[in-house]
Amino acid sequence: TAEAGVQRAFDDVRTRLGQSTDPYIRERLSDLQDLSNRLLLRLTGRAAADPSSLPDDMIVVARDMGPAELLDYDRTRLRGVVLEEGSALSHVAIVARALDIPVVGRAPDVLSRIEAGDPIVVDGDNAQVLVRPAEDILQTVHAAIDARAERRRKYMALRDFPSATRDQARISLNMNAGLLIDMQHLDETGADGVGLYRTEIPFMVRSEFPDVDAQAWLYGRVLDLADGKPVTFRTLDVGGDKVLPYLGAFGDDNPAMGWRAIRIGLDRPAMLRRQLRALILAANGRPLSVMFPMIAEVAELLSARHLLALELDRAKRRGQAVPEQLRVGVMFEVPALAWQLDSLLPHVDFVSVGTNDLLQFLYAADRGNSRLAGRYDSLSPALLRLLHFVVGKVRPAGVDIAVCGEMAGRPVEALALLAIGVRTLSMSPGAIGPVKAMIRSLDLNDAVGFMNSALTQPDRPLRETLRLFAADHSIEI
Repeated sequence: TAEAGVQRAFDDVRTRLGQSTDPYIRERLSDLQDLSNRLLLRLTGRAAADPSSLPDDMIVVARDMGPAELLDYDRTRLRGVVLEEGSALSHVAIVARALDIPVVGRAPDVLSRIEAGDPIVVDGDNAQVLVRPAEDILQTVHAAIDARAERRRKYMALRDFPSATRDQARISLNMNAGLLIDMQHLDETGADGVGLYRTEIPFMVRSEFPDVDAQAWLYGRVLDLADGKPVTFRTLDVGGDKVLPYLGAFGDDNPAMGWRAIRIGLDRPAMLRRQLRALILAANGRPLSVMFPMIAEVAELLSARHLLALELDRAKRRGQAVPEQLRVGVMFEVPALAWQLDSLLPHVDFVSVGTNDLLQFLYAADRGNSRLAGRYDSLSPALLRLLHFVVGKVRPAGVDIAVCGEMAGRPVEALALLAIGVRTLSMSPGAIGPVKAMIRSLDLNDAVGFMNSALTQPDRPLRETLRLFAADHSIEI
């Protein structure tokens, strides 16, 4: 039968790929499993479960998941995600945290241990999954949830207070976003603006590439909802584990370092020009900030800026309004760019550090590989010294520098970033309260002096050292 043929084909491919030592190849088994399941459902005449018909207070347990798949579920009912694979820095985990959904990855054999309908507790903060917990455990969990809610109320009370240290250093706190619904958090959190708008997320949930008018409407709504607060739009950053369903995977052996982000935009300039055209239309004379991702050479930025200039000229010829102020920046995530800063800085208005990719490229460690998760600390002297070097180059040149990776949203890491000279942070909305509380309890001069000394010490992660410093100085982390 056709069903048997599909199953035999999948079993054969699974046997061959399962012998591979390449983590990426092995992870593709989950894609093939999903394809096989969908084919079998179609052949047998059974319908796949409709995510919108699933129950309230649900937790999704899966082998793996992409960010677009996560968005299939009703976020008002989805309470958590548990994955056998993946890591804290995978894109699905980042999107889940932005949606305030706890996610735990690297849970081996969890699918074989959990039945549909089982009560589960997902503790994303501590990477724990409790299956069929006893009543006394549930009471403890509910107490922890109540305590968390109380902390959130305390953080909300800080909303209208300035984000300034005890010695009056002003720190700009911004939020990361990727969907229109995220924009409501701009007012709720009191964020200064949107430091990173991920334009690829709306592309990932569509069945076809959106045209210029559809993109312009979306970006215009983002600017409307921002109500005058600055928004930094990152151009399309797909590839790796962010696949557009209408383009498919690109077949790269190492997708994280393959054909992705600005490389796609420059090789397919019509795609990038349509997006830039839409951004100019959406601005309609308002200020516009555009950020190009994964720039590895200055020549790539210059090529991208050339395409932007062509679109600005096109708008002027047609009598369309152009941005009253245009800011152009880059994501610093490829380490090679650190040694090109003298050539880069005259061509940019700002630099935004993407610490997630920077960490994986610096240590040659795939951030989606569960075997490497946690092996290299974001508070390692190597990364902090690199960032300290970059800040020391960028700020004296009169160019703004921000951090928009996951480091910015964790109080201990944020403390380290401030101590090496960063003054602008962008993070998921839920992280703004804890980071602001840390900032308002911090004497920045003390932290700078401590960090200058710590970075000269033997190479070992500074996480515990920073925690002790915070405890000694009553810094809220």
